[in-house]
Amino acid sequence: MPKTLYWIQGGSCGGDTWSLMNADTPDPVELFEAFDIDVLWHHALSATSAAELATLNRRILSGDQPLDILCVEGSVINGPEGTGRFDMLPGGPRKDFLYELAQRAQVVLAVGTCASFGGIGADSETMAGGLQFNKWEMGGLLGQTFLSGGGYPVINLPGCPCHCDVVVGTLSALAADVSVNLGHYHTPTDWYGVMVHQGCTRNEYHEYRVEEKCFGERGCLFFYMGCHGPLVTGPCNKALWNRRSSKTRVGVPCFGCTRPDFPQQYPFFETRNIEGIPIELPDGVSRAHYMAYKGMAAAAAPKRLMERKTSI
Repeated sequence: MPKTLYWIQGGSCGGDTWSLMNADTPDPVELFEAFDIDVLWHHALSATSAAELATLNRRILSGDQPLDILCVEGSVINGPEGTGRFDMLPGGPRKDFLYELAQRAQVVLAVGTCASFGGIGADSETMAGGLQFNKWEMGGLLGQTFLSGGGYPVINLPGCPCHCDVVVGTLSALAADVSVNLGHYHTPTDWYGVMVHQGCTRNEYHEYRVEEKCFGERGCLFFYMGCHGPLVTGPCNKALWNRRSSKTRVGVPCFGCTRPDFPQQYPFFETRNIEGIPIELPDGVSRAHYMAYKGMAAAAAPKRLMERKTSI
């Protein structure tokens, strides 16, 4: 029997869909065919009339049409004042429809940071939230105790947008009935079990505290330029964009777009610090040890790094 999939947008720019469209091994059509996934509805792929969609929705909610995988792209819009009336469907607020769909699904995927944690709009009058988290706190639309029909909490796939390989890989596993192991924020450990920093080609600069203070220099972007690479987990230096690049590889700081509080309420390209020491340090590192270690590392920096005689 094919697995049925329903993909719906909430408060979204559509970036996660367009990321998925750029998948190439396999591409979306190959994915759906190879893993026998029946796409009931996707706003960019389905040629369904409004009447046909309404009928489909009624059949899913009544239980006549089984729903295996529900993918939600974009945040849950709760404003104004929790009513959800900033984002309406013909039958009422979209958030209410999302809630009902989730009760019928075997697995629920929050595709992108907005669906996972609220993302853009979380601190505005739109009252944007995630499906099972509001930023760092569990809860969201579905509540802390929600489990889908397949026994999973909401599987979060954060990123702005979520990397196409993460979506394809997770859908492939679920379609093949392979268990997906989840971490603390309900993210698949296969993709989010590594710090962005660990795969960074500028890692050696960081180890010896050779710092970039202006764009275009060669050095670590963490100490002055706001890079979140040592602070966040994510696949960006593991699953490269377009098979060849990532932000840090081209000299752009990691924005931390997989963090529950993204977008952060402070400048992207500026590291918050106390006397030159970043306020946020890599997970598990004490401030005193960090200061001592980085002082010694800077004194021991190889001449080739100090002179930027590298190709990175």
